[in-house]
Amino acid sequence: MSLWIKICANTSLEDALLAAEAGADAVGFVFAPSPRRVTAEQVAEIVPGLPAQIEKIGVFVDAALEQIVSTIRTCGLTGVQLHSQSGPDAPTQLHAVFGPTLRILRVVHFGPEAGQQVRAFTADPDVDAMLVDSRTAAAVGGTGIAFDWAEAAQTIFTSGSARLIAAGGLHPANVAEAIATLHPWGVDVASGVESAPGRKDPAKVRAFVAAARATQLK
Repeated sequence: MSLWIKICANTSLEDALLAAEAGADAVGFVFAPSPRRVTAEQVAEIVPGLPAQIEKIGVFVDAALEQIVSTIRTCGLTGVQLHSQSGPDAPTQLHAVFGPTLRILRVVHFGPEAGQQVRAFTADPDVDAMLVDSRTAAAVGGTGIAFDWAEAAQTIFTSGSARLIAAGGLHPANVAEAIATLHPWGVDVASGVESAPGRKDPAKVRAFVAAARATQLK
């Protein structure tokens, strides 16, 4: 199975196109407090300029269902990434509105309860994949901090049937090691391929995708 690659926290058509041209499977847009935050109106102008085949994922933190639904419709998103206190029924409700083709990612934060959360989300037929990320006291994602991959390989990335996406602190120089250690279904990067918050570095984006893809050739 081909590794799924998402370049997240895009703020411009130029950067999102760069990710698509580099060979990413998905681009992400952050609709939550962040230096990389975008509005629905901004993304609605970006999405029509992107290739049809690339997934457009909206990142939401504690957002009301009505807000998520409205943003998906306004922007033409093909998927969502749900952080924190999004209700347990949110995936079912979103699929009821948009159908099963809407990709729904749930976020799991590395820590003592992560394994239990993965098992719970795996049992939910409306959750397509789980993104395992680091968190700090100030941020629930986009921290640029890697979690303990060796421990995660023993406690979280243990089920061959679960679609787990590795995130947090990844960059072109370490993504191959992360993949070799965790054997994830996918990888996600934001700050690790930036020249400044919200601005992608073309060389880093291309190098990240190339390094991740190269692991499948070994």
